[in-house]
Amino acid sequence: MPPLGFQIGSPHTSSSDAASHSVYEASSLASIRVALSTLHTRDAAITTRLQALIASQADLSRELGRLDLLRAHLGTQVVNTRDISNGMLDNAATTASHLSSKVKALDLEKKRVEETLGVVEQVAELKACIQGVVGSMGAPQDWEAAAGYIARSAKIPTSIIEGKFAATVVPSAEVPDAPGITIENAKESLCGLFLREFEKAASAGDGGKVTRFFKLFPLIGREDMGLDVYGRYVCQGVAARARTNLKEGTKAGEAKDGFFYANALTRLFEHIAQIVENHGSLVERHYGSGRMVKVIERLQVEADVQGGIILDTWGDEKNVERRLTDVKSYPFSFLVQSFLPIQKPSGISRTNSPAVGGGTNGRISEDEGVDMKGVDSLLSEMAVMLGRWSLYSRFLGEKCRDPSANSEALLVMPDLLVKSALSRKISGRLTMPFNILTTFFFRRSVEKAFQLDEFPTGLSLNPSKPLEGIGPYIISPVDDVMYIVNTVLHRSLSTSQRDVISSVIPTIGRVLGSDFVGMIQRKMRDESYPKALVQGGFPPEDKIVAFIVLINSLDIANDYISRIVTSRLEPSEQASGVKGLLEMFPFSHDTVFVASALENLNLTFSTKTSELIGEGLTVLFERVIKSRLRPVLSDTFRDADYSLTDEDLLDFARQNEAEEDSDLMHDLVARRFEHSWDALMNPIQRLMTPKCFNMLLDSTAKYLARVLEKRIWSYAGKINDLGATRLERDFLGIIGVIARGGKYGIRDMMARVAQICMLVTMEEEEWDALVEEETEGDEEMAWVLSVEERMRARNMVRS
Repeated sequence: MPPLGFQIGSPHTSSSDAASHSVYEASSLASIRVALSTLHTRDAAITTRLQALIASQADLSRELGRLDLLRAHLGTQVVNTRDISNGMLDNAATTASHLSSKVKALDLEKKRVEETLGVVEQVAELKACIQGVVGSMGAPQDWEAAAGYIARSAKIPTSIIEGKFAATVVPSAEVPDAPGITIENAKESLCGLFLREFEKAASAGDGGKVTRFFKLFPLIGREDMGLDVYGRYVCQGVAARARTNLKEGTKAGEAKDGFFYANALTRLFEHIAQIVENHGSLVERHYGSGRMVKVIERLQVEADVQGGIILDTWGDEKNVERRLTDVKSYPFSFLVQSFLPIQKPSGISRTNSPAVGGGTNGRISEDEGVDMKGVDSLLSEMAVMLGRWSLYSRFLGEKCRDPSANSEALLVMPDLLVKSALSRKISGRLTMPFNILTTFFFRRSVEKAFQLDEFPTGLSLNPSKPLEGIGPYIISPVDDVMYIVNTVLHRSLSTSQRDVISSVIPTIGRVLGSDFVGMIQRKMRDESYPKALVQGGFPPEDKIVAFIVLINSLDIANDYISRIVTSRLEPSEQASGVKGLLEMFPFSHDTVFVASALENLNLTFSTKTSELIGEGLTVLFERVIKSRLRPVLSDTFRDADYSLTDEDLLDFARQNEAEEDSDLMHDLVARRFEHSWDALMNPIQRLMTPKCFNMLLDSTAKYLARVLEKRIWSYAGKINDLGATRLERDFLGIIGVIARGGKYGIRDMMARVAQICMLVTMEEEEWDALVEEETEGDEEMAWVLSVEERMRARNMVRS
């Protein structure tokens, strides 16, 4: 109890000490009373708690006694528990352990019995299979049953077949050999029998028996042998069919005409495809998934032989090597001579000279050297062959695709085709010659088009003369060459060969850039350059017209190429005979490659032609437009005086009444400009393509914007209030004439002129409001004039 009392009283010891200390330190009666009151309160609280503790002491004593009693009972239970554990549970645990070991022994024995039974059953199955094989191969000669017993024995583990138990139990007086030896001997005997029967059926053309024995090879574990003999069997049919086709065509004389060899190659591929398609399910069903590839490999070996014979015979019949030699040595004399510097004739002029390129003799001899129709026909036949090879490759690629691969994965050329002899033959006999002949055919077609070049007739800058024909007015080689471009592209794409595209499309771009564009550039520079005959004069009309026609030709050619390429990249549903690139080039990333090549062709040609068009329009502006604009502006602003008063204007109107209608005096400047502008630009506009004319108009508008701005600034200090209004009306009228037809881009070019006119006529109140808005940041005007230029424009009117 003392410890309890100590613990209870200890928390208040410091407070009591503090109270007593405060009593001793009290200096007045009131403080002493306060301290005493605190001590009495603390004393009452402590007394109450002590009384509560004393009252609960009896209860605590009873609980402690009860705990002692429970502890005594618990000790007795502990003793009893130890006795039970040492006596009863030890015996039970021992018994349980003994039972567990017996159960495990029984499970092991049961497992061994089951394994023994399994071995016995498998040995019994093995014995039944051996007896069935021997019995079926005896008098009944039931080959399907014998093969079936062999297939059943193949399911028995090798350890059982070669085990001692089987070697002891299975052999009998009729079959004394070990089971493994018996089965292998039966397999060899059946395999030889099946081979003989298969070949006999194949020789007799008995398709039923061929199929019967072909299905038995997998049952005796000779799948490779079955696939090999089956491959030889179908290859015999392929070879016989190919030889028959060639022989019949040679007898009938078809080999010299038409696409006989292309058709022969097509029939070869179709025959192989039919075999693969019709027999594939049979092979897959009896030999397993993916085993048809083995037959395809054997077929491809035969395709290499027969396809090589067709290509070699075709090459010899068509004299392909000689044609390649001819086209490689072709001089392209007309193109070469055309790009040489023009030499002035000296001495005696000889017409129809036999020199190369002179007169017409050179052209005739060159045409006789290479038969263009023969080359075109040969290219068409080669394109058909390459196209059929592509279809054949795609078909085999689908058939050789890994069944476990993703169906959306890119198609890959199978190795059996990549490494095949026919693939190399196709590359050497078809792809390489096709590329060479296509290059020649296209370049010679470009040369021929310019040899037969014709300018449109009946063109004139005189508005009163009607034009012959319907625009656009271009030279004849444009239509001819673009037709050839479309033909060559179509023929090359139809081959579905990446190697062809990688050669032909860059070649088209190179020839177009060097020969086609080069010839037009040479004509623009040497034949049609709009140069005045005398200093300060105007170029001859025929030169201007010819120069415009050449610019038009470049623009239309650019549009042609763009449409040709777009029709291949994005074929419309209405376009007949135009397949999508993905359908034509299914392997790997060939589609992306071809699309990139076409886009590069379009971009390269567009860049080259656009550059030359820009240069041509610059020459046309400098040589034709600019020199005529000076007198146009001089005539437009003659007598233009913006310092005249109303009376001065009336006097001027009376003096010019005979020439001008007094009611139209306020539009005199704009009407003069419009008349001269139309006389200058309309003849050019009716000859030029809209795109080129708009580019020329933009160049002209840029120049006029500078000239008009300079003229406006020249009126500084020479304008009164009335003149400012007239100036704005005149200059805005000129801008309206130039920008007719909704050409808002030209109005943007003239923005500086328009803003100067606006500032010149702006009222002071309006100007002050505009300045205030600008100061407060609320300005909505998009100024093209600097602050200094705006102030300069405001001060142009004479005060």
